[in-house]
Amino acid sequence: MRHNLKFKYKSMENYEETVGIDVSKKTIDVSCHLSCKHKVFENDIKGYRLMLNWVKKQTGGVSVFYCFENTGNYSLKLATYLSSKGVEYVEESPIKIKRSSGLVREKTDKIDSEIIARYAWLYREELSSSKSKPLVYQELGRLIGLRDQLVRGRSGLLGTLKEIEYLLSSPSTDTSCIVLKRSIENLSKQIKHIELRMEDLIKSDFALSETYNLLLSLRGIGFVVACQLLYHTENFKRFETWRQFSSYCGLAPYEYRSGTSIHRRKQCHYLGDRKMKSLLSMASISAIQHDPELRIYYKRKVDEGKPKMIALNNVRNKLLARVFSVVKRGTPYVVMNTHAA
Repeated sequence: MRHNLKFKYKSMENYEETVGIDVSKKTIDVSCHLSCKHKVFENDIKGYRLMLNWVKKQTGGVSVFYCFENTGNYSLKLATYLSSKGVEYVEESPIKIKRSSGLVREKTDKIDSEIIARYAWLYREELSSSKSKPLVYQELGRLIGLRDQLVRGRSGLLGTLKEIEYLLSSPSTDTSCIVLKRSIENLSKQIKHIELRMEDLIKSDFALSETYNLLLSLRGIGFVVACQLLYHTENFKRFETWRQFSSYCGLAPYEYRSGTSIHRRKQCHYLGDRKMKSLLSMASISAIQHDPELRIYYKRKVDEGKPKMIALNNVRNKLLARVFSVVKRGTPYVVMNTHAA
């Protein structure tokens, strides 16, 4: 089965008005750019309904699209509501809006909503409509985030337990050690329960299950990395090529040159998904250990004089190229060395 790797979004260039929304926990500040109107609503379903009616009155019924920053759970409810009503909106990265706003000396929620509305109007020819993630991805994202928190908590308790055991002569009877061990055991059970739910969630969707099995055919890709890849790429529909996803993760090297005096070697940009980058690093280390082809590739890069971290980054990108190739082709990866005559 071949997967279509392209998402086609509607362009925003033909709209006659833009509405900027600054989303906070309890309220949303709404500003119409050309109409120069502003109003505050509650960040709930009733507030969204009142907002749509207010915008319609202020704009005279002209074609409008909404723009707001991705603020996690605070903006997710708004995005879900607008999608359910068929309202066009753009959910943009906060750093893009911030860096395009120029010099801003004052900051309020009202000013932020006006800046967002202005950004949407100026860049409407380049923007494309957003879509809220399906429920399966929303739940998968929540489970991934919760699992990460529990794993971090367990790691902290394990460190504390190790320090206490080092100080005591008989840690097996110490109350602190007993409580810590029980807490660690309980966290391990909860993590396992979450992982089972994540696995059931993936298997409940045929397309996700098929891609998941393809990912596990690659050496270095395990359960956690596979789940993260499925979530961040939305089953490889969010990114057209592995190079785009590499840039998203902060793995793509960029040139830095100006005139004759500034000429640095290519290096990865600091902006990127650090969690995904870290997971791909561990996946690459595992792949180097267990995949003969990638081990030879890594050693060749080191022998060429490249620093080990750059060689590791080459392996990370090589692994991503394999991931996208396997999913696009729809067949499991086969290590060629094991089938050589």
